[in-house]
Amino acid sequence: MIKRKSNAHAKMHESSTTTSSSTSTEDEIDCELRPGGMLVQKRSEKTDVPAPYLRLRIAFGALRYEISVNSRATFGEVKKVLTGETGLQAGDQVLIYRGKERENGEYLDMCRVKDRSKVILTEDPASIERRFIEMRRNAKIQSAHRAISNVSMEVDKLVEQVSAIEKSISNGVKVPEVQITTLIEMLMRQAIKLDSISAEGDASAQKKLQGKRVQKCVETLDVLKIANVQVQPVVVTTKWETFDPPPSTAHWEIFD
Repeated sequence: MIKRKSNAHAKMHESSTTTSSSTSTEDEIDCELRPGGMLVQKRSEKTDVPAPYLRLRIAFGALRYEISVNSRATFGEVKKVLTGETGLQAGDQVLIYRGKERENGEYLDMCRVKDRSKVILTEDPASIERRFIEMRRNAKIQSAHRAISNVSMEVDKLVEQVSAIEKSISNGVKVPEVQITTLIEMLMRQAIKLDSISAEGDASAQKKLQGKRVQKCVETLDVLKIANVQVQPVVVTTKWETFDPPPSTAHWEIFD
């Protein structure tokens, strides 16, 4: 009985020692927290065995790509490679493997990715929406630039007419008032067109510039309209030269 107790005690001691050793060994295992919240064994960076390369088949809509990456690479690194192939930025990519979206920090080998595995690439819906909004914004800016350019060409023509009227009045030539009034109305139409154009950024600056040109022309015509009234018409008088009639001498013929 004593011997059995001794054996049992020895076994218990051995078991306790083994458990303690196992617990000590487990405490020494270095772990890391994965992006998905899973606690996994940390990958040892010190290894003499080179990691093999994998060929991945990428399906992006109707397009197909094949890339070569290290088996210990992350899905984030795969996205960087795909940026050069597809032109799609890494932040706009979504990679799906085995029906699950993969995070950037997940390793290929730990997700059991093998050679010639198929990975589905899609574009982030938020990225599609951002690009659509940017396209609409650019189209709106281009439309504003075209509209302002058309107004600018019309204003250029009207500016030439204003200069011609100003030159005539300064030379003392009276201009028909209806000509000045009509020109003011045409300028105001261009001002209304400018007001109806929705512009921002550089287009907004161009819009303001053309608006100032129109305003300056209208103010100039208002001044010319007053000056035109004060212009005295030029009266052309013709001075006629008078001549004295030549002296008349009558020669009488005498008849017997």
